[in-house]
Amino acid sequence: MIGDVRIEVRAALDGVRFGELTADRLCYAPARALVAGTAVNLARCAVARFRRVSVLAKIGDDGFTPVIRRELRRIGARDRLRVEPGAPNGVTVMLRDGPAGGGPGVRLLVADQDAPGRRLTESEVRSAARAIGRSDVLFLDGYALLSPVSRAALRAAADTAREAGTAVAFDLVPHDIDARLPAADVLPLLSAADLVIAEAPTLARLLGREVPAGADEVRALARALDDLVPGTPLWLLRFGPTQLERVLAYQWERLLMEYETGYRDGDARAGFGDRLAVWELHQWLSSR
Repeated sequence: MIGDVRIEVRAALDGVRFGELTADRLCYAPARALVAGTAVNLARCAVARFRRVSVLAKIGDDGFTPVIRRELRRIGARDRLRVEPGAPNGVTVMLRDGPAGGGPGVRLLVADQDAPGRRLTESEVRSAARAIGRSDVLFLDGYALLSPVSRAALRAAADTAREAGTAVAFDLVPHDIDARLPAADVLPLLSAADLVIAEAPTLARLLGREVPAGADEVRALARALDDLVPGTPLWLLRFGPTQLERVLAYQWERLLMEYETGYRDGDARAGFGDRLAVWELHQWLSSR
């Protein structure tokens, strides 16, 4: 998998709503720092279902670098990290507020804009061509599209995988990618993928369609994909009240199935999407 590797600080603020803050506030709450990022988060789940899991990412060169490498060894993932000499590692701060009446609250995610992962290069990806070629699947996500340098690296990775006969899976994130990039920057990855995971509203907005309201409109969106996106990927479209409850699987004129994910109101959102994606990847590869 190719994605973000960062140091992340997480905290949840019980009884505090962001919208009610009108002055500086000191809050005491459980807080922790951990090695995270899209690649590491997925790898933690993937090692339970796949015999070999490799993480290819660009990281910095500071006191956190050995911590990152040690964490990959601990979870059992292969370290294919590229280090940028002299650069600090990327840091992310995730705060979730806690409405007094309960509920999941609102998440505020602050990410270092100049993280090394944004400078992963085509040549660094090509240097891992043998490893990509020996893999069953290459998993990519859309955060790397946000930088022109890593965008080119992501396309090179997909090309390398396809040339070697390795399946390509692509996760369409961030969920507001349509507000950050034109569709022309995203379509090449959607077209190159064998499997695409996407929230239905994100995909609809990206392609200039109305946001679907309900299962019937998600099915209509799926049928429209045959004309809107070149290629014939398997689409796993997430939808529901939080976009986590249901999935529609569609591939070239065929609605394959709809299924419930098991997510329920009140369940912890953190990590659920990664666990679901790994299960779907395993099921898909097992059926090929």
